[in-house]
Amino acid sequence: MSAPQSQPPSLQKSRFFIALLPPPNVQTYATELKEYFRDRYRSKAALRSPPHITLQAPFEWPTHEYERLTAALHCFNPKYPTIPIQLSGFGAFPPRVIYLAVEHTPELMTLQTELSQHLAETLAIVDPRSRSRPFHPHLTVAFRDLKPAAFRQAWPEFKQQAVQFTFSVQRLTLLVHTGQHWEVSTHIPTT
Repeated sequence: MSAPQSQPPSLQKSRFFIALLPPPNVQTYATELKEYFRDRYRSKAALRSPPHITLQAPFEWPTHEYERLTAALHCFNPKYPTIPIQLSGFGAFPPRVIYLAVEHTPELMTLQTELSQHLAETLAIVDPRSRSRPFHPHLTVAFRDLKPAAFRQAWPEFKQQAVQFTFSVQRLTLLVHTGQHWEVSTHIPTT
């Protein structure tokens, strides 16, 4: 039996997504929550990426065209270069997702709309689900592998919990999937 052939470089693709990353203090808090869900509710999938607010859902992109992708992101010129972010309490997508709730500020909503249009026009990157599902910014702390029974246990613990963070972001972050987890590929200033 022969060894499987790898794809030629022109056919190899990587998975990426684009997000806003919070400052270190919020990263630490969110990571501690993710670890709590891992330890208490056996939900560890959220630990496979740094805490973030997704702007563009995961997409595949030819590995050999990485420079074209980053160049297009560097050409992106948002209306609001500084994005105020406010996290306020918790939210959920029952029966599997619990997140830190992100206020729907005009700046954030405009940024996501402009980025989606830019990606569609310059790179033909379109999230097919975006047509049927409006943008709902959030910072996930438990998802996918959180069992419905564990969700029903955890949600009452978090739904009334008060948490507040306010910060500003002046860069987009491109993340790449390594095959095991998501890691930062590059940062793109918005100013």
